[in-house]
Amino acid sequence: MTAAFRYALALVFVILPATAVLAQAYPAKPVRMIIPFPPGGPTDLMGRMAADRLSKAWNVQVVPDNRGGAGGNIGTELCAKSPPDGYTICMLTVAQTISPSIYKKLGYDPLRDFAHVTLMAVLPSLLTTHPTLPVKNVRELAALAKSRPGQLTYASTGNGTSPHMLMEMFKHLAGLDMVHVPYKGQAPSVVDQLSGQVQLAFNTAVTVLPQVKAGKLKPIAVSTRERFPPMPELQTVEEGGVKGFDGSSWQSVVMPAGTPREIVAKVYQELAGMLKAAETRERFLAQGALASGIPPDEFLAFIKRELEKWARVAKAANVTVD
Repeated sequence: MTAAFRYALALVFVILPATAVLAQAYPAKPVRMIIPFPPGGPTDLMGRMAADRLSKAWNVQVVPDNRGGAGGNIGTELCAKSPPDGYTICMLTVAQTISPSIYKKLGYDPLRDFAHVTLMAVLPSLLTTHPTLPVKNVRELAALAKSRPGQLTYASTGNGTSPHMLMEMFKHLAGLDMVHVPYKGQAPSVVDQLSGQVQLAFNTAVTVLPQVKAGKLKPIAVSTRERFPPMPELQTVEEGGVKGFDGSSWQSVVMPAGTPREIVAKVYQELAGMLKAAETRERFLAQGALASGIPPDEFLAFIKRELEKWARVAKAANVTVD
């Protein structure tokens, strides 16, 4: 046995106990949960749910820190530049896999700059129209749009947001010409759709289910490849004839790149336990969300697929944001 080999072996026996102690001792002080959107929205609700679960499990306060702005990019960049010591946990959304394709300058890389913990939930979107629009399904909507090129209007929560990109995907795959009306948030866009100022939109089910159930908005299809369990009779966009359509909003948890794997695993185990519980899954479903809890390696593969998908949509629609 050479001296170098003996040294390397001794180093292994020093490092392994140290990492074990690190994982056992963590967390030893309050942890910050960066939520890159304002209070009240789905990202804030999911983030606070995760923070509450971790606080109770660890008996250490996990403090929500809302850092909204620039479609979630300000808070996400702050997360990427935070120390990788385990004391910063962050929410990451579909917006951050769209941003690299539409912003010329971005202060983070969704793959390189994060340790990926888990996907918390998928939020299917509903394609809805004002009740006065004379269509009942995707085929009828596409036929109407083709007969009135440039006349139908659709709302979104802003340029480059998930509702905008879902409709751009729909337009591209179905060969439609419709007019985009961007709003500063989901509430005003839904208000104008309810009043008939705009005729259709993609919005998360969690946002518009009450209006749909009340008959104030007409559901045409669900955005995901699978049907939406609370509305099993509602076709998917793909079933309606738009082949290859599959998209949704989603919420996830990440930490700064370089965070020790033992700590990432500890955070994942706690959140996965919550997300796989029947009570949580039922609660999410009632609110229009599908609980996930996939492990870090599967979540990383999911992020890669999302980046590729939205890059294709942004290129086809020529969507950019200064």
